[in-house]
Amino acid sequence: MEDYDRACAVGGWAGLLDVGSSDVRALVLADEPATSRYLPEQQVFVRWLAADSEGELVAAAQAVLADPGIEWEDVGVWETDGPAVLMDSTTPGAELNKEYPDGGLPEQAPVALPAGRWRVRAVHTTGEFPWVGVVKLLPEAPC
Repeated sequence: MEDYDRACAVGGWAGLLDVGSSDVRALVLADEPATSRYLPEQQVFVRWLAADSEGELVAAAQAVLADPGIEWEDVGVWETDGPAVLMDSTTPGAELNKEYPDGGLPEQAPVALPAGRWRVRAVHTTGEFPWVGVVKLLPEAPC
């Protein structure tokens, strides 16, 4: 099974899966294709499910983060060696910096993340408009 197929098979709002034959694990923002961005100040990924503007989306994410009653899905622990890349799972990681035959590079966004272990929690709100997905990273003490 290809990494793309395994990424598509992730259940829940996010998941962790082994990549290639190394001990590297990828964080997969799962469920459906959605424009996503990383907010480094809060160490969260925000997924655009349904909103009229980016401002409305970020405000909805901030409301989720401030709500102590939100029930988060525990995804597991993601260990990184530093900055990561937010990318579409249809692009193999080895091809991120390879130019397309007709020009341009695959879409990607840097994720300014310090090396460490991160407890990953996720939630999607789909009740009242707007709808937002939030995947937050919490520092986890080393084993």
